[in-house]
Amino acid sequence: MTTNPSCLIVDDETDIRELLVLTLERMGVETYTAANVTDARHMLSQRDYALCLTDMRMPDGDGLDLVRHINTFHPGLPVAVITAYGSAENAVSALKAGAFDYLSKPISLSQLRPLVQSALKLSDPEIADLGGLDMIGISAAISQVRQMIEKLARSQAPVYISGESGSGKELAARLIHLQSSRREAPFVAINCGAIPENLMESEFFGYKKGAFTGANQDKPGLFHAAKGGTLFLDEVADLPLLMQVKLLRAIQEKKVRMVGDSHEEGTDVRIISATHRNLGEMMENGLFRQDLYYRLNVIELRMPPLRERPEDIPQLAQTLMARLCRASNMPQPALAPQALSLLKQYAFPGNVRELENILERAMALCDGNTISAGDLLLENMQAADPPFIPDGNGELPLPEYLESIEKIAILNALEKTGQNKTEAARLLGVSFRTLRYRLSKLGLGKEHDD
Repeated sequence: MTTNPSCLIVDDETDIRELLVLTLERMGVETYTAANVTDARHMLSQRDYALCLTDMRMPDGDGLDLVRHINTFHPGLPVAVITAYGSAENAVSALKAGAFDYLSKPISLSQLRPLVQSALKLSDPEIADLGGLDMIGISAAISQVRQMIEKLARSQAPVYISGESGSGKELAARLIHLQSSRREAPFVAINCGAIPENLMESEFFGYKKGAFTGANQDKPGLFHAAKGGTLFLDEVADLPLLMQVKLLRAIQEKKVRMVGDSHEEGTDVRIISATHRNLGEMMENGLFRQDLYYRLNVIELRMPPLRERPEDIPQLAQTLMARLCRASNMPQPALAPQALSLLKQYAFPGNVRELENILERAMALCDGNTISAGDLLLENMQAADPPFIPDGNGELPLPEYLESIEKIAILNALEKTGQNKTEAARLLGVSFRTLRYRLSKLGLGKEHDD
């Protein structure tokens, strides 16, 4: 005999309790109610629940108190907070305190039902199929990342993944999705820097037929494509300010409006964002909206660069070579001890992506079944050494001295990326436009044109 899942509803307003009870019981959920925090704590001690829905304000406390209590004494129980209309700050505070998700008043049943369904899936014993994906390594840093991913998968809170290019930010986002209650719904990844500015709104939110010249039929946007699942915004720092405003509203209100439409519709999407740039600095310089920053960066996951976890390189190298060999249907070569030692000393400015490129090149160059140190072509690259800096003995005025440092950094980045300015810009942590400007200003423009 199977028993229905149960939910504890905590709200001092009788009409809201009745609405929630009626809706959840129609969904096959057994309901229990409490009118204050004290009663809720007592009821939590008496039996187990699959979900708790609590109002933010109660006569003897607030929803955050109850969220913290549940996280401490009933870990694993998802709790969603009901906030006042337009109270974005309370919603963010609840998510940071450990709430599974939030609902805004007036409560929309179209948003309540998927929230309840997602929460109930968390107690599903089904083991997630990760499709062969894994965060590879034995280091303490990567073990901490795996633990954090597992924790984030049990929440609906927006996640901001920081880290250098090639450090595995999209892989982390996919693993969060695959281990979450949204795993059966789509994972949609988009590089924000790759969308032309004039097409951004229609790409994100879709458009109605006749909205503009060439709109011959309705076209759903990315939020529609990711319905019920996860929308991964890679390089979110590249969003122009006007689009940042529209994205903020979509996240905050959980509603989107197609271009050319007069009506908004609810959206059930979890947002995970990432960039290799420093969003905090961009916010201080007025390049990224503060309110959007705090909505995206509810929980931050930092991806460590490869140079901080050299003990993971042997396992990573074997896994990457096995994947490359499967793709090309060729036998996997061995990695000579000297080659492995050289890899462990190298700084990897391009991180795991660069390691894969180095190994792919070495496999093409090696003779026989073993990759030697020479096949890696790293002899002229000094791993983990500090960059060359002029001695500053007074021979150069400060502006020229700083320009000489900048010139060396840019030339090194171009050399490491095979003169690819787009990748060099990523390596340097600047936009492509900024790099072109600096090349021109430093007199390097013509000789390094692609």
